[in-house]
Amino acid sequence: MADYYFERECRTPQSEAYNILEGEIAVGRLDLHFAATIVHATLCVNESLTQEQIQELIETIDEELVDSVGITRQEIIVHVHQGQDLGVFSTRNFEGNGGVQRIE
Repeated sequence: MADYYFERECRTPQSEAYNILEGEIAVGRLDLHFAATIVHATLCVNESLTQEQIQELIETIDEELVDSVGITRQEIIVHVHQGQDLGVFSTRNFEGNGGVQRIE
């Protein structure tokens, strides 16, 4: 079983966002949204993860993140996207030339 580490990036009253690390390697990103009785998740993982590893990661997310929030939920729905990370982009004007810019 892989040892996943979740690095929280942000939190609101109804959601959380995490970077997912396996050791020092980034393997994905997770967005959790808490509704009344359902937790909705968007899981984006690297191309290198197998179906078995993705299932294991979902189980870890359920146990370590969703259950620890302490809400009563009937279901967790996870949308999984697998592919290549292209970076992080922002509309903030970092260099004075405007437009969307890559920040990572």
